[in-house]
Amino acid sequence: MEDLLVTDFLTLLKYLCLGLFQGFTEPIPISSSGHLEIAQHFFGLDIKGLSFALLVNTASLLAVLLIYREDIMRLIRNGLAYITTKDKQAESDFRFIIYLIIGTIPAGVIGILLEDFIDMHLANIKTVGITLILTGLALWLIRNLRGRKNDAELSYKDAIIVGLAQAVALIPGISRSGATIVAAMGLGMKQETALRFSFLLYIPVSAGGMILGFNDILTDPNLSEYAIPYTIAFVASLVASYFSLKWFMNIMAKGNLKYFAIYCFIVGPLVYFLS
Repeated sequence: MEDLLVTDFLTLLKYLCLGLFQGFTEPIPISSSGHLEIAQHFFGLDIKGLSFALLVNTASLLAVLLIYREDIMRLIRNGLAYITTKDKQAESDFRFIIYLIIGTIPAGVIGILLEDFIDMHLANIKTVGITLILTGLALWLIRNLRGRKNDAELSYKDAIIVGLAQAVALIPGISRSGATIVAAMGLGMKQETALRFSFLLYIPVSAGGMILGFNDILTDPNLSEYAIPYTIAFVASLVASYFSLKWFMNIMAKGNLKYFAIYCFIVGPLVYFLS
């Protein structure tokens, strides 16, 4: 009986750590999917199916919605105002919404077409080691860039390129926030604009994945058995995502992306050779 209680406690602790890993790494450019893969590998967990990843990603989505709630409400309000009244003052926000829609398409299409291939051939610890190094290289290249484009100066080209970068991040170990921020800053966006566009772009992709995968959650054979561990991981991911994104916003304002690049340079080879 005592051994069983210890085992249950250790299981809960592992899922708590998985939730914290997901939540803390989702906003920052070091790949949450990659770190989730790393954590499962070294914790000796083999979580089948997509339901767990969907749950912890949904928690991160809620944190992003909470932090960017004022921007979201302003975009909705001004987008509707422009549609109904052609208010010129609302036009830039309406165009920003269009760019978000365009930027969402590549990840949506590629995700649907290549999801099974990625899960079967790329979702492994060796791939994560390599792609973390690639993430580090990309961050290092743009570490000193200081763009000038603000929200009102974006273009269709910007939206497509950043959207394609987000699609590349479907590969485990390629950071979604890292890929989109690298692309955005490479296109000349200010740090604040790059960050906002990146995380507002995350919302429809994450929400779409949640909707498409909702049936996977309902039919997960482990859901009843692991209801408590999954709930703990969900709450941990929500809290960690919120504070991690707040912290990362300060990091972006100071332009200290090089530290994330150095982290990827260290962890990537370690993961590859020790796995």
